[in-house]
Amino acid sequence: MAKASASVRVAVSADQVWELVGGFNSLPDWLPLIAKSEPDEGGRVRHLTTQDGARISERLMAFDDRARTYSYSITQGPFPVTDYLATLKVSADGEHGALVEWSGTFTPVGISDAEAETLFLGVYEGGLEALKGNF
Repeated sequence: MAKASASVRVAVSADQVWELVGGFNSLPDWLPLIAKSEPDEGGRVRHLTTQDGARISERLMAFDDRARTYSYSITQGPFPVTDYLATLKVSADGEHGALVEWSGTFTPVGISDAEAETLFLGVYEGGLEALKGNF
């Protein structure tokens, strides 16, 4: 199983960051790659459309509002992986800051672990930098 993770520090409170990212369907609000998120199954599934028209479906696996974290799996998408499980977490980082961590594990299909890790590392790093730009 391959894995990737990235983090970013943001100079606002963890609660402020969580307010933006904590909704499972909030990706279009902070991740430029995602053009649209449509909830399904009472909000436990999101159907994403990327800026280039690709479709991705993801299922919420765990959610903890108090701990400011959620985990999700990809059930359908263009990525050459299976068994994808990712976690987004926002923690307090000092008195007026937040640490945002995005990590995932997955099984590559038809590509090497390193190639899959590079792919998702790019998604996580780019996404977190875009998130930081909102503050």
